[in-house]
Amino acid sequence: MATISPTRIRTTLPSRAPRRHGDRQRPSALGTAILLLGAVYCLLPVLWVVVASTKSSGELFSTFTFAPSGHLWDNIVALSQYRGGLFYRWMLNTALYAGVGAVVSTLVSALSGYVLAKFVFPGKDAVFTVLLMGVLVPGVILAIPQYFLLAKFDMTNTYWSVLLPQLISPYGIYLARIYAAASVPQEVVEAGRTEGAGEWRIFSRLAMPMMAPGLVTIFLFQFVAIWNNFMLPYIMLGNDHLFPITVGLSGLLNQGSTVPALYTLVITGALLSIVPLVVLFFVLQRFWRVDLAAGAVKS
Repeated sequence: MATISPTRIRTTLPSRAPRRHGDRQRPSALGTAILLLGAVYCLLPVLWVVVASTKSSGELFSTFTFAPSGHLWDNIVALSQYRGGLFYRWMLNTALYAGVGAVVSTLVSALSGYVLAKFVFPGKDAVFTVLLMGVLVPGVILAIPQYFLLAKFDMTNTYWSVLLPQLISPYGIYLARIYAAASVPQEVVEAGRTEGAGEWRIFSRLAMPMMAPGLVTIFLFQFVAIWNNFMLPYIMLGNDHLFPITVGLSGLLNQGSTVPALYTLVITGALLSIVPLVVLFFVLQRFWRVDLAAGAVKS
């Protein structure tokens, strides 16, 4: 019986080149500089709002520096006293529009995306194509037709006129469809059906927990989009007690041309309006997890 010597085996194996000290990849100086410039470009306006909100009206229109002043609390008090605390009514309205709209939109997106990902039915491809077309259409274009449609039902200048158009998000449905296809194994769905569970029970008890990170992302996107929305409520609403924060601050800004003291209220209101978004982001980021379904299917 022929034998092969270990020495011959070692000589036939490809040799690995020794790692040199300088072979480790290092970040490019140009790339790092571009990222830093991008960060400064994005954060500089936020820093300006923070600093400007600490200025008095006289300091704001004098030589401006990035050195903060000590009038932040005075500006907050003045903003709170404007028309009996109307600013906080705008904040509550915005929280209502964004909170209810984002929750309902996320649930609709989750169910629609799950159905598109896990069910086969006639016209499925056509529905998905129309959905993609809806993603490409800017919401501003639909604001005027939505106004005329809701005006037929006497629903303009109400909370419903802002809530209803934002309950369905084509982009949210698209994300939910992609995430459901990737995170919910078909074996789990079939196992639930084998055990006799209904489709709704499978969706609510099995699929939704696996889709949780994607749904949190959809909720955050939709919440921020509704919170920052200006055109739709601007067209739909005429009563300033129904205004969200964007339309309310825009009205204050327009009045500032005749009453310059209102500019400090606008800047202070802009600062306070981004605080809930920052808090929401830090609260929800702990829900982003990966591989939630890794142990759901046993090999």
